Amino acid sequence: MATNAYIVDDDKGFRESLVWLLNGVDIPSQEFASAEEFLESYDGGTGCLLLDIRMGGISGLDLQAKLQQKELALPVIVLTGHGDVPLAVKAMQNGALDFIEKPFNGEELIKKIKRAMKFARQEEKLLKRKSQYNALWHSLSGRERDVYKLIVQGKSNKEMAEDLGISVRTLEIHRLRVLKKMEVKNAVELSQVHEQLQTASLL
Repeated sequence: MATNAYIVDDDKGFRESLVWLLNGVDIPSQEFASAEEFLESYDGGTGCLLLDIRMGGISGLDLQAKLQQKELALPVIVLTGHGDVPLAVKAMQNGALDFIEKPFNGEELIKKIKRAMKFARQEEKLLKRKSQYNALWHSLSGRERDVYKLIVQGKSNKEMAEDLGISVRTLEIHRLRVLKKMEVKNAVELSQVHEQLQTASLL
């Protein structure tokens, strides 16, 4: 799926000029006249959101909040008039990646968009990896999860076997299954996966 610039602004002329600018540097874009139209059409694609701070109906700040509630990893660049800088700052505090004042400098905006798209692609890869790790974790049996937790604590096979009240041989079988199911080669790689799961609050 292409990385798009999603333009949400109630000023038709502004949207058209922005689309023209982005077409000139081969950045695919989609335009929407309102937050409501965007919410109805957005399919979860990767990209960045160019968001007017003031619009009729759902405001830019309200749309930003709705996206956060849905946990959509879509970096936001706020587009604001000179008098709305305090609102733009609030949007930044609420997680917007950047903001730019109208009338904008085309070169500066393109730099910000490319930065946001790079961030979006990195976030997408991270989310996919975390989702994959989460699925692998849930493939483990109860006993295998017990062994997993002891492995990432850095315990030896003998210590783990004693903790679980099983033989070292049985422990070794469980350990091999854990590594295989988690698609890692050793305890070091498993610890790295564990950190990813903790960072994503999946454990």
